[in-house]
Amino acid sequence: MTTSPRPHRTLGIAGIAGIGLLSLAGCATASDAADNSSGSGSTDTSASYTDGTYTAEGSYVSPAGQESITVELTLEDDIVTAVTVTPEADDPQAESFQEKFAGGIADVVVGKDIDTLDVSRVAGSSLTSGGFNQALATIKADALES
Repeated sequence: MTTSPRPHRTLGIAGIAGIGLLSLAGCATASDAADNSSGSGSTDTSASYTDGTYTAEGSYVSPAGQESITVELTLEDDIVTAVTVTPEADDPQAESFQEKFAGGIADVVVGKDIDTLDVSRVAGSSLTSGGFNQALATIKADALES
């Protein structure tokens, strides 16, 4: 009767490799965990912004073509204290989505650190957020303290 040690050896090597991977998985640092968070509760202090009210335009592509919105945002100690989105759509359907977005955006961003914002969908409008995020990037660049 002969037995083949090869399958056992392969399983042994796979088991050792698995243990090694499990050991490495436990080596994540606190900064790694912060990088993977949703950002809604994060207090990233890597940037500092000048208090004030800023205005920027953002654009995005809708099924009807290029559309844009104007974003006015007020900052105090890097926290958004007020926001107004002004719809500028030419297409009636895009204008409807922009108006819904404008009506719901304050609930999403007011009271949050500007560095944690990454808006994806507000009041059923997902494309308008592209224009908002573009305007937000401009506002952050304008407000950044050097």
